[in-house]
Amino acid sequence: MRLEAITWERLTDALAERAMETKADDGSPWLRIAVDGAPAAHPGVPAEALADALRLRGRSVLVVGTGGFLRPASLRYEYGRHEPDSYYDGWFDTGALWREVLGPVEAGGTGRVLLDLWDPATDRATRSRRVELPPGGVLLVHGPLLLGHWFPFDLTVHLRLSPAALRRRTDESEQWTLPAFERYEREVAPAETADVVVRADDPRHPAWALRQDRKDTP
Repeated sequence: MRLEAITWERLTDALAERAMETKADDGSPWLRIAVDGAPAAHPGVPAEALADALRLRGRSVLVVGTGGFLRPASLRYEYGRHEPDSYYDGWFDTGALWREVLGPVEAGGTGRVLLDLWDPATDRATRSRRVELPPGGVLLVHGPLLLGHWFPFDLTVHLRLSPAALRRRTDESEQWTLPAFERYEREVAPAETADVVVRADDPRHPAWALRQDRKDTP
């Protein structure tokens, strides 16, 4: 996959145009987009920028961060606080993401999405109310380790960091998670499966590549 240099502003516009041309694979009236990336890549930043660009184009958008769907601390730390395999397999409540976020926007769903479920700071349920996404709206989910779960995303964006960049940009207190991302590369190969890959080693100078083999590509 050949990567081309681009600015974040042009990238956001290109992704928004791509989203406007993309239709849900299952006939759902909602479009579902993933922005996947390690915390060091700050996937929430381009996700929010993309949401703003889509709103300017007349689309309703809900943005959901997977940080609001962590499992309780008793489950996350069952095998220790610095266990990479637990981080990979057990920190994020994928079942709740299916049930509360993605299920409602599948074909025949209600469109009523829960934006968060668990507050990791208080280690308690957030008790947030559901928010309705009207037909034609876009659900945008961002966070790490998003691919490989068979989530029904219609467009996937992966923020790629080389191993050296990931190590350099990950806080010292979070270095223990690095083996989880090595495993993600081996088992999921996100740069090969995502529709859009963005190299973000230097946050000032991204580069990107767009797969051209999707069935809905002109």
